[in-house]
Amino acid sequence: MKYLFVIQGEGRGHLTQALSMKQLLERNGHDVVAVMVGTSHKRTLPEFFSQKIDTEIIQFRSPNFMPRPAEKRPFLPASILYNLLLLPVYLESIINLKRTIDRKNPDVVINFYELICGISYGIFHQSAPMISMAHQYYFLTKDFKYRGKRKFAFALLNLFSRVTMWNADKTLALSFRPAVKHENGRISIVPPLLRTEVLNEIPVNGNYIHGYILNDGYVQEITKWSENCQEKLHFFWDKKNAARITPVNDSLTLHIIDDRRFLSYLSSAKAYATTAGFESVCEAMYLGKPVLMVPTHIEQECNAQDAMEAGAGISAESFDIDALLQYLPAHKKDIRFNYWVKNANEIILAEITESLTQGRAVVIA
Repeated sequence: MKYLFVIQGEGRGHLTQALSMKQLLERNGHDVVAVMVGTSHKRTLPEFFSQKIDTEIIQFRSPNFMPRPAEKRPFLPASILYNLLLLPVYLESIINLKRTIDRKNPDVVINFYELICGISYGIFHQSAPMISMAHQYYFLTKDFKYRGKRKFAFALLNLFSRVTMWNADKTLALSFRPAVKHENGRISIVPPLLRTEVLNEIPVNGNYIHGYILNDGYVQEITKWSENCQEKLHFFWDKKNAARITPVNDSLTLHIIDDRRFLSYLSSAKAYATTAGFESVCEAMYLGKPVLMVPTHIEQECNAQDAMEAGAGISAESFDIDALLQYLPAHKKDIRFNYWVKNANEIILAEITESLTQGRAVVIA
């Protein structure tokens, strides 16, 4: 069968999930005819994805959060205004996505949490069924109970998620653990889809902290901490036009995101610090690395809550490396997570097959 991917290009999580899904489909005799990636002016498509996806890449403009002046957390008022001004551009993206699907004529479209794809399916009748896949759909299930104070932001996140899965034939919610309360077929809870390279990695305990930062503002925070410490820090980022390797001082080195090098550093680290993206937290858990999570927005706040309940590590409002170091002796790896992950291929492939044999259906959570 022919598949077409539509991917939200923010960060690295959805991109690596798409790489894993492509590996799974091709091992089972299917083809991915093209990938469409939603991007913004602020970030470029990571080189690791462009090199590894090995199929046609079609980029389009997609809504994106604008950071605050400090370049840390998203600034919602500015984000709303910015995206309203770009509505004509996004309308063109919606139309072009429909035309591309018509031209490529895939048997199935898999949407990795891209808003433009959900809107396009909501407005236009698409002949190809859509499968929506992301961790964010787990927050719509009965298994997840948000414990934070930002109730309105959580409601907006779930509204966004519902739009991305508008008129989906199947919704797959990636989760740290199996379902406790089943959703009567509306949302299927499935394991994280990690790449073969992660599953084959043999971890060792190194002498440095590995990290990933989404927004540039956190660099100053990490730099300040590193100036008075003996710990080695290797952090990855995706800053546009930055050098591949930037030595900041004797302790801190910044690396442009490269998936092979990212995984190699993660596998040999003694701990991992990140802005609470789902995919890299899963990779760290699989490799037995304690995690410090610093959420930058409501989605990552939910990720961090969920990951802590699954035993990944701790959460903080800043990159408090001291807190991470103090936590290390108490961390215990849960091998049940690894067993869950190792069943991902079989479970996800069965869910996709089931969705195609049951015909078209509208899925609204």
